[in-house]
Amino acid sequence: MEYKSEREDKKAYIGIYGCQMNIADAERMEGQLGTLGYTRTEDMTSADLILLNTCCIRETAEDKVYGKIGEIKHLKKNNPELIFGIAGCMAQKEGNHLIARAPHIDFVLGTNKINELPQIVREIEAEHGASIVDVAEMMGIHENIPIKRTGSLSAWVPIMYGCNNFCTYCIVPYVRGREQSRAPKDIVEEVQDAAAKGFKEVTLLGQNVNSYGKDHKEADFAELLRMVDAVPGIERVRYMTSHPKDLSDRVIESVRDGKHIAEHFHIPVQHGSARILKAMNRVYTKEAYRSLVKRIRAAVPHASITTDLIVGFPGESEEDFLELLEFLREIRYDAAYTFLYSKRSGTPAATMEGQVSDEEKHRRLTALMEVQNEISLEKNQALLGKDLEVLVEGASKTDENVWTGRTRTNKIVLWTHGAEAVGDLVQVRITNPQTWVLKGELL
Repeated sequence: MEYKSEREDKKAYIGIYGCQMNIADAERMEGQLGTLGYTRTEDMTSADLILLNTCCIRETAEDKVYGKIGEIKHLKKNNPELIFGIAGCMAQKEGNHLIARAPHIDFVLGTNKINELPQIVREIEAEHGASIVDVAEMMGIHENIPIKRTGSLSAWVPIMYGCNNFCTYCIVPYVRGREQSRAPKDIVEEVQDAAAKGFKEVTLLGQNVNSYGKDHKEADFAELLRMVDAVPGIERVRYMTSHPKDLSDRVIESVRDGKHIAEHFHIPVQHGSARILKAMNRVYTKEAYRSLVKRIRAAVPHASITTDLIVGFPGESEEDFLELLEFLREIRYDAAYTFLYSKRSGTPAATMEGQVSDEEKHRRLTALMEVQNEISLEKNQALLGKDLEVLVEGASKTDENVWTGRTRTNKIVLWTHGAEAVGDLVQVRITNPQTWVLKGELL
């Protein structure tokens, strides 16, 4: 019988759930599978290997994965040689429980074991025996892993892994482990490689990029930003995500003085009630956060500021919620990513008293979005008639004659296509600012 490892036309389907870090991890998975002769397919039914890179930050994310696992059971029944693996945060969290629930899974790979993917696939190709579960926590970062990037314009570049903050609602520290920073040399080399391949934009990734370098002292995040800003060929430098408690004045200065660093500060506040912030273990006070925003706006007046907000956290009273709305009106974010609190087993908040009903969560979320949408529209209307630099991303999904791109402040811009190409920097005059997008004319 011929093993799959001897074939040259093997196809791998990689399903990605969750955050940008999971996208970056999947690019490394695809790069490694390429060394084994696999090419990626978007058709799950034709795949020789199916790998789901999972998320467990919210219950809905897990539900989607379990639904997909059920679909794949039928594919596995029709093709016993199909290799099926689960990776990512849900794999790290559930481990052997995934195999117990779905025995058709061949392997479960933890968040810090991506480098072991080729060895595991080889073993399964050769024997196709018992399932393999590898979720043991491991310190140390593996470099020189081949990367198969998606797209050709923007590159995701992880700079650190893990989180030390232990917000009471968040599962990330338990599934991603403690903070580990990559060496600045390795990060810069990866950015240089991306630039050499034509990528114009990089986004530096970490659960809390502002903590970068605390574990090795070679460079802090402000210094790393300057290093990446100096890489020839890179036109935009972005980063996510920032924890407000660690966003230093030195980082603000790097953004202010940088040539290619985007003037966009995403600083998740999560709530506007002092009592709820304390229950969330966010560490900072409202006063400290308010001061941070003032320093950003003083140093970089034209910067955009966005945030994350959670409604329905355990114990959130109507008074707490009204305090959140008041804080929202005070800070006036350009945009906010809003979420319903989702109970995650293994986190302190999951067992807190005062769990808010789903009905009340949705009511509050609707009210919150109404306030933020009004602010976002007002912020965008102030850009009417302005000429903005836009990095061209290509045709919109709905109309090939309408092209799209982003400003340095991360606002989406639409215009009628002219002679510009993907990756160009163009000037667009804003003629019709809306809540979520800016429409304009190419200059």
